Amino acid sequence: MGIKAALPKYELYFYTSVLSLALLWATSWIFEASSENMNRKAFRESVQPGWYYFGRKMDVADFEWVMWFTKFRNHIVFALSGHVIFAKICSLIAPQHRSILYMIYGMLAVFCTMGLTYMMLILSHCVLLYSLALPKQKWLCFAGGLISLATFRMEPCSSWQSGFVSGTFELHDILFYGGSGFTIMRCMSFALENYEKKDGNYTFLDLLKYNFYLPFFFFGPIMTFDKFHVQANNPNLTRKEREMWNIRVHALVHLGAIIVVDVFFHFLYILTIPSDMKLVKQLSDWSLAGLAYSNLVYDWVKSAVMFGVINTVSRLDHLDPPQPPKCITMLYVFAETHFDRGINDWLCRYVYDYLGENHDNIFKELMATVSTFAITTLWLGPCEIVYIWSFFNCFGLNFELWVAKFFQLQPFGSIEKAMSEAMSRRIRGVFNAANFWAIILYNVLSLNSLAFAKLVANRLIIKGFPLSTLSVLFVTYCGVQLIKERERRLALQEEGAAKEKAE
Repeated sequence: MGIKAALPKYELYFYTSVLSLALLWATSWIFEASSENMNRKAFRESVQPGWYYFGRKMDVADFEWVMWFTKFRNHIVFALSGHVIFAKICSLIAPQHRSILYMIYGMLAVFCTMGLTYMMLILSHCVLLYSLALPKQKWLCFAGGLISLATFRMEPCSSWQSGFVSGTFELHDILFYGGSGFTIMRCMSFALENYEKKDGNYTFLDLLKYNFYLPFFFFGPIMTFDKFHVQANNPNLTRKEREMWNIRVHALVHLGAIIVVDVFFHFLYILTIPSDMKLVKQLSDWSLAGLAYSNLVYDWVKSAVMFGVINTVSRLDHLDPPQPPKCITMLYVFAETHFDRGINDWLCRYVYDYLGENHDNIFKELMATVSTFAITTLWLGPCEIVYIWSFFNCFGLNFELWVAKFFQLQPFGSIEKAMSEAMSRRIRGVFNAANFWAIILYNVLSLNSLAFAKLVANRLIIKGFPLSTLSVLFVTYCGVQLIKERERRLALQEEGAAKEKAE
């Protein structure tokens, strides 16, 4: 049945009311748990003084967020501000050479931040992967790239290489692994695009211009070489209508998101509470469901803000970077689940779509998903929790296809055709609600701990059955139908725009 199937307005109003009340109820439970346990001994390291005039402490359990907006704030503001000023001058004086000038600024910034040894290490990997790209053998590009990535993600090579750049700068380790990992992925993209190039090869200078573009260097996102090469070497720097207005709006939205997260961290300790299993076991089923959901929403917000700030700078440079990840609230299928659209685009282009083709064949889909998550496991750093996360998400992606294939068989196909589109949408919404919670449970593994994920699953599926299980699924079903309604309206708008353009 099509995405344009509509539901009665009163039904949608009912779903909105149920979802709103449920979210407020779950939030009140988390707020109560946060307020009552603010001074708990187990919270001393991760809940620290914050807004003392409101009597609130702040959840600082996420070192990455704290790093970005405390220790790293001045460094990133200084480096990116310098890049924006430098890029503006370049675009005015020599727009045809701006990619080379971006590279020079980026290399100088990396050299001043990390030192000569790190620069030599990165360049050695670039030379190696460039050399492997010249024979134009795809297997050689993958083998060399994955081995290089493994040297940064697996011991003892990881410690050996990081020992070259040890220093007093407190962010050395984070910048080392960030810049190194993204460098290898960019070099692999370059090598694979060089394989596709029909006449000749791209130059080593093209690789350096691509890799040392400063806004993307340390923290991404990854923009595949084919897109970057075309956009960075485009001498036409005219902007679309209202483009600068949109850039300013996006910048203000990201600033607003930072403020909202800061407010929430003072009132809802969603990151610290899951780390105290004694306290978690005392919470209600609804509190646990709210914690699991809110952790994934926060991780999406964090990704959207971090990449959004960098993407704003790249848009000022007339680039079209990867879009922010799709909010977890809008997801009910595994195929759209990702928290870094740059990595997702990279994997889809070179692995998932290449092996899975149209993603309709069960065997090809299995090959594609296993290969994709094998590379993802290496990218994240092989360890027990990553293995478990990869297995479950790989299984979920394949299980979706298996279920879809099963229900295409008779008599299910005929039954669905006989019913109304609205009823088909309702039935599909039930399965989507269950899928939504599978996505949350599978991904909360990597955000909190295996123990917390097991506890949430046990309370919502086994101990909480049937009351908690069915009530949470019903609320989720309401949310899924509202998401489907939004998708329906967007589809109608796109169809209307396409008709106007055709006319």
